[in-house]
Order: sequence, then C-alpha cells, then structure tokens
Amino acid sequence: MAIESSKGEEEGRSVLSVDDDDLIELGKKAVWSVSSCKAGNGVSSLRDDNLDTYWQSDGGQPHLVNVQFQKKVKLQLVALYLDYKLDESYTPSKVSVRAGDGFHNLKEIKSMELPKPNGWIYIPLSGNDPRETFVNAFMLQLAVLSNHLNGRDTHIRQIKVYGPRPNPIPRQPFQFTSREFISYSIVR
Repeated sequence: MAIESSKGEEEGRSVLSVDDDDLIELGKKAVWSVSSCKAGNGVSSLRDDNLDTYWQSDGGQPHLVNVQFQKKVKLQLVALYLDYKLDESYTPSKVSVRAGDGFHNLKEIKSMELPKPNGWIYIPLSGNDPRETFVNAFMLQLAVLSNHLNGRDTHIRQIKVYGPRPNPIPRQPFQFTSREFISYSIVR
C-alpha cells in the first residue's frame, strides 16, 4: 500500500494519492454526521477536498465524527488532514477510532497520540494479528479526546476512509493480486 500526499495545482486543494491497486475511498458511500459544529464549518467542510476549510466542533469533548454505511464494509485506513501551524489549540492531540454495527456496540480499534501534526495522518485499522488487515463494520466513529494546549473545540480539515479494492471480476472464486493473473483469469 503506497500513500503519497502533496499540494494540488490549485492552492488549498487536497491531493492524496493512495495506490489504486490496493485501496478505494469509501467515504462517498457513507452518511456523515458530527457531534456538533460551528455555523459554516460542518460535515461538508470535511469532505470538500479543500485544505483551507475545516470542521470546527462546538461543545464539550469528546468531539465525534460518525461515518455510517448502508451495508457492512471492509475498512482498512483512515486518513486525516491536520495542520498544527494554522490551528494550534484547535488541533487534536489524541484521537480514538471506533467501529461496530451502530452506536450501541462501537469498540475502539485504534487510539493515537498526535504530537503537533502537520499534513496527512494515516491510521491503519489492521489488528495485531497479521491476518487482520481490515475491519468489517456498518459504522466508523472518530473521537477527538483532547486537543493541543488544552483547547476546547477542534479543527479537522479533511477525512478520507479507505477499504480494500473489491475483486474486479464478479463471481470469480479467487481474488488475484497481480494484473497478469487477472488478465488470464477469464476464459475467452
């Protein structure tokens, strides 16, 4: 899984390059909600691919971003864009990623300390067992547990959610990984 990030040609545009053979962005297939937000800085600012906009919470911690899917999906990676230089006390310092079937049974998958983050932060959702490369869930929740400098509200500029690319050939019993095998897997 190769991941690269850079500034786009247009100032403020987000360019996150994930190796297309491995992962696919699943955020478009989800319903997004947040625990609170300031007017004009809601969910749409998290998903607009613009690094100049941000979601700003408005209330007590933990601040929550909820991502709900209609069907169970395989989730492998969460990418956050944070900028300590611009946001200072609004920048998250500790986050928790939770997954489950709904609000009633979310379990913590990962918890991370973020010392002065600047740029894309990647949170792999794989477990301790090497065979656990993804999480099956209807819902993913990102909880901001604390901010730098004991800030109250938080800024998150972008969030992307990735899962493994599905098998490109329907009803194929094997999931081939190389293009050579895929090209010869269909009987002509």
